[in-house]
Amino acid sequence: MLTHSQLLQLKRWNTPTIYNGWEQITQSDVTADGINLDPITDFMPQMGPMVGYAVTLVVEPSNQTHQSNRQAWSAYREYVGAQPGPKIVCVQDLDRPRVIGSFWGEVNSNVHRALGCVGTITDGAIRDVDEMTNAGFKALARRLCVGHAHVIPVRWGESVEVFGQAIAPGQLVHADKHGFLAVPAADEAALLDAAVFMDANECNTVIAAARESAGHSTADTLAALNQASQQFGQAAQRKFGSRGEW
Repeated sequence: MLTHSQLLQLKRWNTPTIYNGWEQITQSDVTADGINLDPITDFMPQMGPMVGYAVTLVVEPSNQTHQSNRQAWSAYREYVGAQPGPKIVCVQDLDRPRVIGSFWGEVNSNVHRALGCVGTITDGAIRDVDEMTNAGFKALARRLCVGHAHVIPVRWGESVEVFGQAIAPGQLVHADKHGFLAVPAADEAALLDAAVFMDANECNTVIAAARESAGHSTADTLAALNQASQQFGQAAQRKFGSRGEW
């Protein structure tokens, strides 16, 4: 697992910047693996990015029969509390595409914050947005709703699918208003260095050329941009063996 310092540094960057580094080091399919494939909404964008390790949960608020498991809440909370943090609760709602009720509100946000969780990604709904924000608990979800219906933990500690993407327990997750990235375990160690390098590479080449174009002719600007693009690609090639996006 990454150190607390590394996690804090990852949190300083938005999720697209983390993705830019990740695509340089991963063997995964960057068009299909790790990222949300369905639309998602960050209901607390003012809180900035969140980063943590996935704890996973399946719910089905429409199904009253789950209420018969009277040990579900305590067993689920024991699972959450036993996992290393910081933690992001990744929730698969079996009612999708319907929305019957929300697992998340003021109470569960405060409870999970006490157990070391910093937020949730749920392909169901949330409610009590202001109270969740006050608890310091960030949420990316499909929509808002009013009630909780028959919500109760159904299954936990197994792989889930949220917004078209599989997330495994313990997987590193980075998320913000743009969406999320569930990082394969093999890519964790090199992720921060790659993201920082690619951000600096952009600033030192293409962005610098674009910002310094004032007062130059179009021909000179195009020439500078083409040269900067080559420099960007060469730097990525030297570092990762890949030319990057430009």
